[in-house]
Amino acid sequence: MRCSGPRLKKCLLRTFPVASWLPRYSIRENALGDFISGISVGIMQLPQGMAYALLAAVPPVFGLYSSFYPVLVYFIFGTSKHISLGTYAVLSVMIGGVTERLAPDSDFMVWDNVTNSSMVDTTVRDAERIKVAAAVTFLSGIFQIVLGLVQFGFVVTYLSEPLVRGYTTGAAIHVIVSQLKYTFGINPVRHSGPLALIYTVIELCYLLPQTNIGTLVVSIVAIVGLILAKELNSYLGKKLPVPIPVELIAIIVATVISWQVDVEGKYGVDVVGLIPSGLQPPVFPEVSLFGQVIGDAFALSVVGYGIAISLGRIFALKYGYKVDSNQELVALGLSNSFGGIFQCFAISCSMSRTLVQESTGGKTQVAIVILFITLWIGALFEDLPKAVLAAIIYVNLHGMMKQFLDIPLLWRTNKIDMMVWVVTFILTVLLNPDLGLAAAIGFSMLTVIFRTQLPKYSALGRVPNTDIYRPLENFNQVRNVPGILIFRSSATLYFANAEMFQDALGRKSGIDITKALSAKKKLEAKKKRHEKKMAKDVKKAEKALKMNGVEQDHKEKWKQQKEVAIIEVEAERDPSLLRTIILDLSTVNFLDTVGIKTLRNVGTQSYTCTNTSVVEHLETGGFFNDKVTKSCLFNSIHDAVLHFSASTLEVKPFIIY
Repeated sequence: MRCSGPRLKKCLLRTFPVASWLPRYSIRENALGDFISGISVGIMQLPQGMAYALLAAVPPVFGLYSSFYPVLVYFIFGTSKHISLGTYAVLSVMIGGVTERLAPDSDFMVWDNVTNSSMVDTTVRDAERIKVAAAVTFLSGIFQIVLGLVQFGFVVTYLSEPLVRGYTTGAAIHVIVSQLKYTFGINPVRHSGPLALIYTVIELCYLLPQTNIGTLVVSIVAIVGLILAKELNSYLGKKLPVPIPVELIAIIVATVISWQVDVEGKYGVDVVGLIPSGLQPPVFPEVSLFGQVIGDAFALSVVGYGIAISLGRIFALKYGYKVDSNQELVALGLSNSFGGIFQCFAISCSMSRTLVQESTGGKTQVAIVILFITLWIGALFEDLPKAVLAAIIYVNLHGMMKQFLDIPLLWRTNKIDMMVWVVTFILTVLLNPDLGLAAAIGFSMLTVIFRTQLPKYSALGRVPNTDIYRPLENFNQVRNVPGILIFRSSATLYFANAEMFQDALGRKSGIDITKALSAKKKLEAKKKRHEKKMAKDVKKAEKALKMNGVEQDHKEKWKQQKEVAIIEVEAERDPSLLRTIILDLSTVNFLDTVGIKTLRNVGTQSYTCTNTSVVEHLETGGFFNDKVTKSCLFNSIHDAVLHFSASTLEVKPFIIY
């Protein structure tokens, strides 16, 4: 609990990373690249923010708010220099599931006297959904802050790359299905819970005859135009200093055409509607909603952090700086909790925007440009058809759809990782993104257990004239060491695989260890019975001698004759027969009591161990005694082989007690 000047400075710089690099900011080296990058990312963020707001089931302007407030907070507290924070499709669709579950259209139906039919009061509905989105965002930020303060950043280690890619691909399917209603101009009921996606697809198919032709035409034209423009952009990418803002051009053109043609009035095409100018005043989220969204908030906090830290580490490794995983949790948590107060929805890192920011020369976080766009340009797009925003989402998910190509690659490289990818994708599609993530992490942990339960057991041989030892079944050049079996397991030794370890060792050595243990126990029992009998005979002899008055020296000679050990000497022994078993424990990370008992049962003459923690486990587990000392441990396999090769040159007698 001491405090000094250097320690206080280090604590402040760790809490506010911006203070460590901003005073040393080089305007000559970084200003131009950051300005161009900020313009590019800001222009890209505008249509994406509006489009992803539809995924969150809130008005599009709140996607613009979410593109500014949280990013500004991350600018102060974040440690990554390259990731582009903002709205993200996967988190948006997760929030959309919460908002539509707690504020469904059916709760806001009113009777229209003009049309004599019921209709949705969108104003009241959107206000309620904004409250729900703000509450779940604020609570997810609190979760991230708490997890960061308790140093829980290591949780990302459980999100392997196959799991993350399978999860984002499955979530992309949810995103696509959620936008089909804007593409066809229909209004299906949003389902929740397991198999909700299947029910939604079935209902979409049922409502297809009610498709709005005008909306469908707008969607097809927008999708085709965006794809062609993206291909042109990639073709000219090396020749252009800045990528063409395809999405911004698309929404400008679509807005102008919609305004001139009046597609809403003539063809019934749904448009964005009123976009208020300026920023919203801060409003603390409704605490009464926290209990209903606590599970969703935790899922959002883990997913958002996992995606952001994964990209942050990629670019940190590329440019040679360090990303603090725990500080990233705190930074994201502050961004989301602060954004929740200003009615934003949860944010994370976008791969496409991050690549644009990095490729255009961005070296620091820039947010002020997005504020400018939010304040002055957003209100111009009130006539933008929502079908165009849905088309932007489809095209931006193109990269996620390419992740299906991971399956054949993983099939060739690692089938277990492929299984994790496929199962994660299926669980995410069937169980929704929140439950799917939890189930996928559980399955990924099970694969780790299975890998340790089903390790590969190998007998090692020596590469001639070297101290290198490799599995005999995998290499043709290695040779077996005469009289010595070198046994290795690819996993640690604990209760789940101890029996398999013992059985595998028996197969490799040709010795039935179970029978050997049984014979040993029988021999020990026989020895005890013999000792009892000898003790009984001695007592009888002493009594008889005492009665007959035999002298003490005759009694001592008789006892010595009874206690003579019988020694059988094997004259010659075949040097190729197994004399020593060497266990390679270099792959063992820990030992439990069952593992120690297994080693004690095996009773080998040598253990090669380079892991000091294993030695500590052996000591605390009571493995060593008068007969088994630390002299049976060696630093390497070669040391053990040299020791026992020299010690077995001479024939040693076997003593039978």
